[in-house]
Amino acid sequence: MKTNEVKACVIRQLRRLQVLPEPQRRAELAELRRGVGRQPGDLPALWGALLADMPEQLQGSNGPSKAEWAVYTALTLFALHQQGEAGVSMNQPGRTLGGAVRQLAEKTAAGQDWTESSVLRRFNALATADSMPEVSHHLRGMIQLLRREGIPLDYPQLAEDLYQYQFVDGAPNVRLRWGRDLYASPTEKTKENEKEN
Repeated sequence: MKTNEVKACVIRQLRRLQVLPEPQRRAELAELRRGVGRQPGDLPALWGALLADMPEQLQGSNGPSKAEWAVYTALTLFALHQQGEAGVSMNQPGRTLGGAVRQLAEKTAAGQDWTESSVLRRFNALATADSMPEVSHHLRGMIQLLRREGIPLDYPQLAEDLYQYQFVDGAPNVRLRWGRDLYASPTEKTKENEKEN
């Protein structure tokens, strides 16, 4: 299934980045950050990070494929999120976008009801975006807020979500999953995870 392959591509690239010597890792992350908000393939310096281990069936033949958009967007946003963070990864398995946004909204609500947070208005704009350039634009702002607050995100899962989001019948399912994760109480999520393991 292509969805699993998209997720696996991001996992491989994150592992590859993790084992690089620190100066090379910093340089590659800086290069990836230059790609935020751009279209896959625009910057030749990023071709290797995007295409090196990508299965041929995920590659497009006329413009970027849905898989290439998903992998590229996840990797460039990870590089943005990771900026300035040495010794800790901003990729955390299981930390869904909805859950991270909930934590961000609670943290920035300043004693008010987190559901009134301006963060949720931004999240709603992201969830209703109808093109990958628009999704990427809204996600960039969200990732900058998460970075500021030190809240990590599951980037392979984000890539999977972004891949599915590009299909007419997939976008509503992704939005619903984001909403469920946003409104799930932390204790419910913990019980759910314990049942799955």
